[in-house]
Amino acid sequence: MSKIEATEQAWLMKSEPDVYGWDDLMAEGEGTWDGVRNHLAARNLRTMQVGDLAFFYHSNIGKEIVGIARISVAGLIDPTDPDGKWAAVKVRPVAKLKAPVTLAAIKATPALAEMELLRLSRLSVSAVRAAEWDLVLEMAGGTE
Repeated sequence: MSKIEATEQAWLMKSEPDVYGWDDLMAEGEGTWDGVRNHLAARNLRTMQVGDLAFFYHSNIGKEIVGIARISVAGLIDPTDPDGKWAAVKVRPVAKLKAPVTLAAIKATPALAEMELLRLSRLSVSAVRAAEWDLVLEMAGGTE
């Protein structure tokens, strides 16, 4: 997996693996990222562009980054929102990480101390800086 260029935007998207995990995305080939009801996370969804990359993070169970997805459709209205106020995107799997990168490993890495995953821990969709992206990929040993 290539490194993120400084001009590109990358993301981290959290999902509970017992509800919708990496294996589900792989099986479906494309999934809709909906149900986000936090204003900052929704703003991040609205900011996403087709082609942006995102780490797929298993929350609650595992608490680890397990794969990389690509935004395939941006700017959707959340189909689970009857009022049409919330955003959604579609994502496709790109690659599984060779080794998951745990939340504990991220917390133990000083260079990742400012990562939004740590600073805004309850946020389900967060931005990832290019240097953070590259370091997490290095910690994972790359992708399969």
